[in-house]
Amino acid sequence: MSGHSKWATTKHRKGAQDKARGKLFAKLIRQVEVAAREGGGDVNANATLRTMYAKARDASVPLDTIERAIKRGTGELEGVRYEAVSYEGYGPNGVAIIVECLTDNRNRTGADIRSLFTRNGGSMAEPGAVSWQFARKGVVMLPKDVSEEELMAVALEAGAEDLSGEGDEWMLTSAPADLPALRHALEQASIKLESAELEMVPSTRVAVEEESAAKKVLRLIELLEDHDDVQNVWSNFDIPDEILEAAAV
Repeated sequence: MSGHSKWATTKHRKGAQDKARGKLFAKLIRQVEVAAREGGGDVNANATLRTMYAKARDASVPLDTIERAIKRGTGELEGVRYEAVSYEGYGPNGVAIIVECLTDNRNRTGADIRSLFTRNGGSMAEPGAVSWQFARKGVVMLPKDVSEEELMAVALEAGAEDLSGEGDEWMLTSAPADLPALRHALEQASIKLESAELEMVPSTRVAVEEESAAKKVLRLIELLEDHDDVQNVWSNFDIPDEILEAAAV
């Protein structure tokens, strides 16, 4: 059984992100810009910027593009001013969903997100109605070609809190501030990473075992993720691996 982290990894492997490379770049650049505006342009002193910088480089965003985004964030270059806003709701089968956005027009974005929920079997919820079921964590996904003992020997000293199996992958979690150090330690040990992200991790999951219901949940998630202002979509769905694989084809 797998949750949102496995779904994101499955999509990446199937090339779904490559089909929208330009849109992915735009979202990553926006994240870098906002991180620089809120915490300063020094990657070494701004942990959030350091994480977003690494995420953009992992996606092959050109270095000069990232540097321009940092300068827009710090005010050295002019640019549109974005604000962070989150929306909460429920999808088909009662799964909880958090939608994180960066927008220059809160009213437009809110109306769009509400419409996507209502037209696809979901409903918006009041702030706090869903988020209490999640905690922000550093999440590292790794292939299981490294042993649990070897992984824990490196990860525990670098701030890892937990290790669990997600199908054919390991999932390490840490406090958000410890993610850069955890990633660095794993890379120094030549341990291959699938991804290293800040995520909203659910405390409990909702099982979705009927194929028709699973497809409705994944359809809503995909539509939300495709919106230009949406940066991240988090959910607590728990769907069998074979349905995830089929949905990502």
